[in-house]
Amino acid sequence: MAAEIVMYMVGLLVVLVLLGFHIAVALAMTSVLGIYLMMGSFDVAVSLLGSSAYEAIRSHTFIVIPLFVLMGDFVSKSGAAGDLYQVCNRLLRRVSGRLAVATVAGNAIFAAVTGVSVASAAAFSRIAYPEMRRLGYQREYAVGVVAGSACLGMLIPPSVLLIVWAILTEASVGKLFIAGVLPGIILAIMFAAYCVVHARMRPDVAPNPPAAEDITPLARGEIFGALGIFALVVLVIGGLWGGVFNPTEAAGFGTIGALVLGVAKGMRGREVMQAIYSAARTTGPIMLLLIAATMYSRLLAMGGAVNYIQNLFFGLGGGTIVIVAVMIIIWIILGMLIDSISIILLTVPIFAPIALALGLDSTAFAIFGILVIEAGLLTPPFGLVVYTVKGAVPDPSVKLKHVFKGSFPFCVMILIAALLVILFPQLATWLPSVTF
Repeated sequence: MAAEIVMYMVGLLVVLVLLGFHIAVALAMTSVLGIYLMMGSFDVAVSLLGSSAYEAIRSHTFIVIPLFVLMGDFVSKSGAAGDLYQVCNRLLRRVSGRLAVATVAGNAIFAAVTGVSVASAAAFSRIAYPEMRRLGYQREYAVGVVAGSACLGMLIPPSVLLIVWAILTEASVGKLFIAGVLPGIILAIMFAAYCVVHARMRPDVAPNPPAAEDITPLARGEIFGALGIFALVVLVIGGLWGGVFNPTEAAGFGTIGALVLGVAKGMRGREVMQAIYSAARTTGPIMLLLIAATMYSRLLAMGGAVNYIQNLFFGLGGGTIVIVAVMIIIWIILGMLIDSISIILLTVPIFAPIALALGLDSTAFAIFGILVIEAGLLTPPFGLVVYTVKGAVPDPSVKLKHVFKGSFPFCVMILIAALLVILFPQLATWLPSVTF
């Protein structure tokens, strides 16, 4: 009976989400209602909601999210992202489609200090897109590169998605961070290779800049900003890799370093407060989601829903391949409707135990899942990164169809990278095995 109640609540949850309810509200409502139906007491259900909120927020792991988001906001508002782009552009002057490759390289490095794809998409829409268009790059190609490469922010640490996944599965945040490094680099190389090959096959899509563009020397401020971001990457990722910091400490020191960089780049009180407000606006809804998700996880546990759903999956037949394929389909469909964090909160409490029962490595499965969910950032009709790029590019002629079409090859490459990780789990497990 309890398992049936949970299944009804999961169905009601899907209906509420499709009707437009905020995912946190839908999670909380269905969780409270489900526990009430199982326990027969509304007071017990509300008490569990309160205790879930307390237990969720008091965990020191949660402080990692606002700190890393704040670090990214300091860097973004300081203008260092633009400096990084200009340096990458100049270093890649002999590469075909160099502005596109510089966008990929800039996003890969910028991802290591933001952890949020939306931040990368917003920043490079204003930095890279106008530059590419000024030099004659095709519109769809330019916005596609910006949107596609922004997705690196959800895999390369410090990724907010990896933090949320670690919290839900009680995994090590640091271990998942390190596990995302090699797949993130591989994906960035795939993106860059596509940009180069496409530019060589279609020179009209990405014409080479005039030779005069390479003569103007870089300004000292641009070099300083780029080196500052590199220093933050070494501080955060190097500190985690070397065992100097745990994730919370790395987030704290990284935020202080980003503030120092921002002040050195000219940020003052007003800009600093704007970055803090921006980080609060980003992390507030995430915290609310995590509280509701904790309640949702308790509902699943109390009702034995995981075992029930696990039996349904195993009853499909076809073994691991079929079950993983079903997970991919569910993730991609959800990616067309809701944001990535909500997808993780809805599915990971169910899918992670099933993956363990199948004998899949938990770390590799986490990276695989993040990659598939990441592809959802580019899928219509929702495509959070696509909408961010559409809203951020200073070009009213850009339509959603241009961004979706231009970013489609990147979506395919993300799914290929996900399949590589699930087929060769060592891509995700090797670095953590060396470090931890």
